[in-house]
Amino acid sequence: MRSGTIQIKALSAIADRFDHVLLDQWGTLHEGGAVFPAARNCVQRLRDAGKRVLVLSNSGKRARNNEERLEALGLPPAAYDGILTSGEVTWNSLHARAREPFVNLGRTCLLITRGGDYSIVDGLDLTMVADVQEADFILLGGLDDAVAEPEHWRDGLISAAARRLPMLCANPDLTMFSAKRLIPAPGALAKFYETLGGHVIYVGKPHAPIFDAALERLGHPDPRRVLMVGDSLDHDIAGARAAAMLTLLLTSGVHRETLAWAPDPPTPVRTLAKSQNRVPNWVMSHLAW
Repeated sequence: MRSGTIQIKALSAIADRFDHVLLDQWGTLHEGGAVFPAARNCVQRLRDAGKRVLVLSNSGKRARNNEERLEALGLPPAAYDGILTSGEVTWNSLHARAREPFVNLGRTCLLITRGGDYSIVDGLDLTMVADVQEADFILLGGLDDAVAEPEHWRDGLISAAARRLPMLCANPDLTMFSAKRLIPAPGALAKFYETLGGHVIYVGKPHAPIFDAALERLGHPDPRRVLMVGDSLDHDIAGARAAAMLTLLLTSGVHRETLAWAPDPPTPVRTLAKSQNRVPNWVMSHLAW
């Protein structure tokens, strides 16, 4: 364990180390097409072994939307124990208003979303406005490709920052795939707002609310018996490490250009991580039992 990380070939090699598994979605289960056959088999084998399996996604959409998409891609809801999205956790938090920072956010919202999806506010006691001057807060759930560049939003966000409007970011991902290339994701717009002096509240990975919600869904197990599997050091590994969970990084995902062909992946992983708080317990090429 020179770097604190062990390379394995299959999840079965460490199955005795955990009781619950959190699976990232994009890059772990699929990349926009059909669910990877090895990943689908692994989920089934995990359930057969008595493990509880939750999908944990930074999608700004509600869990049901993602459930339907996963089913269309080949993984029906009955195959796993539930899905938690940052959009779902955001909705639940805004509905309950039980804890800070959601208690005092106000009831008038400027919503930024993708594809006209309003599911993140359906059933909530909120009034939607189009003018930042009328809003109590900004809810960032998604971005259409055509307006993904942060500069598109500069004037409105300068005005919002001057009014000290909080932004609630329900998808902290920094990049996303368009039809042809990687483009800025909602997390990049949230970071841009911070550079303008704005205050941002993040819900998804690597931030605590989504991991707290996952532990609650699992019945508050010892986090040291929960394994997070994902392809991002920034989101999956950093967030799960902060929550005291076990971590497994897949090298075929977002870091593949650096890691996929490395003869000794733990070494470049340590370099990429830059901090011990982002170093995974294990690495594996792709999700397989």
